[in-house]
Amino acid sequence: MNQPRLAPIDQSKLRETVYDALRQAFTRGEFAPGDVVSLRDLAEQLGCSMTPVREAVRRLVAEGALIDTPSRTLMVPPFDARRITDLKAARLALEALALDAAMARMGPDDLAPLEAMLAGAGADGVLPDLELNYAFHFALYRLSGSEVLLPMIEALWMQYGAYLNLVIREQSAQTLDEHRHHHEILAALKAGDGASARAALCRDIERSFAILAHRIDEAARHD
Repeated sequence: MNQPRLAPIDQSKLRETVYDALRQAFTRGEFAPGDVVSLRDLAEQLGCSMTPVREAVRRLVAEGALIDTPSRTLMVPPFDARRITDLKAARLALEALALDAAMARMGPDDLAPLEAMLAGAGADGVLPDLELNYAFHFALYRLSGSEVLLPMIEALWMQYGAYLNLVIREQSAQTLDEHRHHHEILAALKAGDGASARAALCRDIERSFAILAHRIDEAARHD
């Protein structure tokens, strides 16, 4: 297993900071399907004791990002064709709802921060930039003001994060115009074209799943 990149945490707010650090690691694809997770290793990387890590891991198990196996081993859920298909359907449904709610509430100045995010995209030459991808989507969804949809979407992204670990290792992911659909979303929003904004969002979500299509087909054949 590749060692996940985890930043040392702020000791003054251990519980939430440990959870946030691990949540962010999942959403940017630091863990792969089937990875075995060691509490001791996580604590060492984060620079804290085992107790806040254990509490954070319990939350991640409840949210589906980790599973507690019968042997008491913590593991990232293994690659599963049915699970990834369900994640795709759930993301398409909930994120479209969040976009609709955002469009109903957003004002004329709300798009400028989203445009600024994309203005410097790719300047460091690193593709794909999962942190910027996450920041863009959730800045958009937060415009919805929904306290119900956002936690649900975050949980889906955590569960899908392990699959992103596989996506970024595919050669085809290295040559994509990473923010093409993000620009399409913004252009449609500026034009007041909700249907086109939703269509661009769906294309953006479906694209990463399409990169894994060969893995999904292979896994389905072995089920």
